[in-house]
Amino acid sequence: MIHIPRAEYTRRRKALMAQMEPNSIAILPAAAVAIRNRDVEHVYRQDSDFQYLSGFPEPEAVIVLMPGRLHGEYVLFCRERNAERELWDGLRAGTEGATRDFGADDAFPITDIDDILPGLIEGRDRVYSAMGSNAEFDRHLMEWINVIRSKAHLGAQPPNEFVALDHLLHDMRLYKSAAEVKVMREAARISCAAHVRAMQASRAGLHEFSLEAELDYEFRKGGAKMPAYGSIVAAGRNSCILHYQQNDALLKDGDLVLIDAGCEIDCYASDITRTWPVNGKFSPEQKAIYDIVLASQEAAFAEIAPDKHWNQAHEATVRVITAGLVKLGLLQGDVDELIASEAYKAFYMHRAGHWLGMDVHDVGEYKVGGEWRVLEVGMALTVEPGIYIAPDNLNVAKKWRGIGVRIEDDVVVTKQGCEILTGGVPKAVAEIEALMAAAR
Repeated sequence: MIHIPRAEYTRRRKALMAQMEPNSIAILPAAAVAIRNRDVEHVYRQDSDFQYLSGFPEPEAVIVLMPGRLHGEYVLFCRERNAERELWDGLRAGTEGATRDFGADDAFPITDIDDILPGLIEGRDRVYSAMGSNAEFDRHLMEWINVIRSKAHLGAQPPNEFVALDHLLHDMRLYKSAAEVKVMREAARISCAAHVRAMQASRAGLHEFSLEAELDYEFRKGGAKMPAYGSIVAAGRNSCILHYQQNDALLKDGDLVLIDAGCEIDCYASDITRTWPVNGKFSPEQKAIYDIVLASQEAAFAEIAPDKHWNQAHEATVRVITAGLVKLGLLQGDVDELIASEAYKAFYMHRAGHWLGMDVHDVGEYKVGGEWRVLEVGMALTVEPGIYIAPDNLNVAKKWRGIGVRIEDDVVVTKQGCEILTGGVPKAVAEIEALMAAAR
C-alpha cells in the first residue's frame, strides 16, 4: 500500500516552523474519539491537520512544535503502552514508538500534559493553535496559560499573542507534493475500479444500496479503510438531490443512476461522480443532457493550468451548459443575458469544483485579496458540472423532468495544464453503453 513517507512529515514540520515567528510554539490536538451510540465508537479517523504534520494515527495525542528548542523541536504527547488496554483495543505506539516510528524528538505520556506543557509554553511570546475548532482543547489551553499567569509574580512569562494556526497550515496543504499526488493517484485508481464495478452490476430490480455494496467491496479490496465521504447512489428522481444519501430506492428500467463516491488512502480523498442508465442504454433526452454536461467538463479542463484563475473553469462550464440548455429549449433567451441573470441556476446550482486533498472539500482560500486565486502547480481540485431537472419543474416538457446528471473527476495542476487522476472510469456515452453491454 502506498503511504506518505516519514521524511515528508519531517519536511512539513520544518516548513511550518520556518514560517512561525521567533520564540513561538504551536500546539495541535489529535481528533477525539466520536461516539456512534452508547458505548459504540465510530471508526477512528485522525484530524487532517494533525495527520498532515505527524502521520500519527492515534487519539489522545497532542503535537507541540517549538522552533529552536535545544532538546528537540517536535514534542508529542501520547498514550503510554498498556498491555490490558491493548488486549481490548489494539496496539499503541507509546512514547517509545512516538520517537522511534513517528519522528518525535521528545515524547511524554498524555496523562502528564498538565504538568509538562505549561513549562514548554512559558517564556514563548506567541502561541499558534487551531483556535475555535475544538472548544474543549481551547479550554485546556487557557487553563495552561492561566497556570503560567498565576506565577507571573515569580517571574514566569506568559505568551502575549495567540494566532490561528490554520492560515499557515492550510496554505501549505493546498500545494500537493509528489508523494501526496502518488497517494491520491492510488485512491483514484481504487475508486475508478469501484465505479466500473457498480456500472457492470447495474440493472433494474436492484436497489441503490446494492450498488453501494459493490463500491464498498472494491474500496476495501483495494486497501481503503473507508469511503472519503458518505457515498451518494441516486437513481431516477433522486439524482436531482445534490447530497442524497438514503441509498435505498429501487433501480428502475429507463432511469439514470448517479453515483458520487470515492475512497480514502492514507487520509487522502478521491471524489468521482458518474451517471449512467440503469438498463445500460441512454434515452435520447438523457443522452442530450449528458452530452452537454460532458462537453462543459471538457471545457473546464482546458481552463485549468498555471496562471489561470480558480473561477475560469467554472465560467467555462456555465457557458457550455447555458448554451446547451438554450439549444434544447429548456432555457429561452440570449446566452450572455441568461448567464448575467443566472437563469442557469435553476438547472445548475452548484460550483464546478472544490479543492481536494486530505479533506474531500479541502482547505485553502479560493480568493486572495478579494480576487480569485491563481492556479499553481500542485493544487488539486475536482471538476464536477451537472444539470438537474427537478421532477416538479412544470416549465419544461414532461420528458425532461427528473433527469439529473453530474460528471466529476479529480485533477492536479501541472506545468502544462492538468493531470486527470480519475480517467479510469468511462464517461463517453458509447463507452458506458459498451461496458454495460459487455457485463450483461
